[in-house]
Amino acid sequence: MADYGSELVGNDPKIANLCQLANRVARSAARTVLIYGETGTGKGLLARMIHQGSRRADKPFLDINCAAIPSGLMESEFFGHEKGAFTGASERKIGLVEAANQGSVFLDEIREMDPHLQAKLLSLLDSHQFRRVGAVKSTHVDLRFIAATNKVLLSEVMAGNFREDLYYRLQVVSLNIPALRERGDDVLVLAQHFIERFNMAFGREIRGLDAETADILCKYPWPGNVRELENLLERIFILEDENVILPRHLPDRILRTVRSGGRVIPPAGEPGISDFGFHDATAEFQRGLLERALQQTDGNQQEAAKLLKLSRHALRHQLQKLGL
Repeated sequence: MADYGSELVGNDPKIANLCQLANRVARSAARTVLIYGETGTGKGLLARMIHQGSRRADKPFLDINCAAIPSGLMESEFFGHEKGAFTGASERKIGLVEAANQGSVFLDEIREMDPHLQAKLLSLLDSHQFRRVGAVKSTHVDLRFIAATNKVLLSEVMAGNFREDLYYRLQVVSLNIPALRERGDDVLVLAQHFIERFNMAFGREIRGLDAETADILCKYPWPGNVRELENLLERIFILEDENVILPRHLPDRILRTVRSGGRVIPPAGEPGISDFGFHDATAEFQRGLLERALQQTDGNQQEAAKLLKLSRHALRHQLQKLGL
């Protein structure tokens, strides 16, 4: 088994080639790197590997989820602000970019960055300078920006959802992480890796997968990729007592998918809601998705509808249909 850093393990040639490219990029003077990959493939792990393999390894590595910070707060969080810059700014605040000076900034879900901040980021990439909110003078920083997306970013540019000039600035060096279903027997390599790790974490002695379980895992399409596999095995360690993993330890959705060849719709809690089609789910899964979406949006039906890619009318209809 080849271990290229953290959980980025595997024997598939696509992973070996990716890691060779990543190591070369890490040692280079490249200021921007763009990572493509589906949700759960390990984009954050690859970004950290690039940082750790660079001359910046002993400097900060800052992980920023562009979708997690509200757009109204993004500029202040990103660049910081001066005292009195706006109501409530009672003192100067150092932003995330300045805090990571001389290190690397990982911009996860770059597509979700507010258009106004996209322009500011482009200026920073070109000049290596920025201004805190309310500041007169610019501050110089030395940073490598590693951006990641699970979208086809050029399509987002053509649709008007992402700045074309920023796209080409980030696209100088791009890396693509293959989905787990494209990596052959790496699912078994990764499964054994996680089993060994969880044996240490839980004080267990699970030997591995039985032959039928291994066959099922190889046939399953893994829509949640490596993260889904890791979560599955952790669940088994928590709930099961045997020292080998058997087919009956696997969720019904995995067994049904392998037997029928149909698409997997995971229950609430695995992985993100918006990653899967609502109407393809069973009533049980629909209920879980609805409940989770309403929890995440504090009961805001309009926002929950957006999260599930439903109209508000359709959401209300489903709520009534399922008795929620």
